[in-house]
Amino acid sequence: MTIARDVWVVGATGLVGREAVLALLEGGAFARVLTVVRRPSGLTHPRLDERVIDFETLSSALGGEHADVAICCLGSTIKQAGSQEQFRHIDYDYALNFARAAQAAGARHFLVVTALGAKADSRVFYNRVKGELERDLAGLGLPALTIVRPSLLIGERSESRLGEKLAAPLMSFLPKSVRGIEVKKVGRALAKLAGEPAQGRRVVPSGELHSLGV
Repeated sequence: MTIARDVWVVGATGLVGREAVLALLEGGAFARVLTVVRRPSGLTHPRLDERVIDFETLSSALGGEHADVAICCLGSTIKQAGSQEQFRHIDYDYALNFARAAQAAGARHFLVVTALGAKADSRVFYNRVKGELERDLAGLGLPALTIVRPSLLIGERSESRLGEKLAAPLMSFLPKSVRGIEVKKVGRALAKLAGEPAQGRRVVPSGELHSLGV
């Protein structure tokens, strides 16, 4: 394991982001875990540096900071965002701005959580936005880019999603490549990947996350 000094995490109050932060703080690969949040998470730890900021001024708010690795766990829904335009603003614009800020701060490895089926030319709006984000992150020229594509996320949400509740029990009968995955596994996998040497572009499919997140 390569010891790096600083790791940034955006989306740290979300399902996956919170689990990733907990796993990073439990591990010893990073001396500082800087989280970028819009509201306090309630987490405290000697190595946690939590920044509550306005995401519209994300780049300037992080100016002067240092990063070795950065993890993007931003993820909303059109229902949460209120419109397709606002969804794209959160899941694409904020994520890309965060990557640029991390790159400017010295980060050589960027990890991002997208989704199973992410594709820039997808007819499904959600998958298309995620695919466009993957494409444009690759265009930044970061030394290492890790793309994590989980299937249906299983965890306790603040809002009810009937479709996911109905689908979750059936997921256990599907192959690992498409079945639902616990958010704790995704968070642990992200922390593990962040602490390992990386080079180039790597796509981690949902099936691989099941074993990485053990």
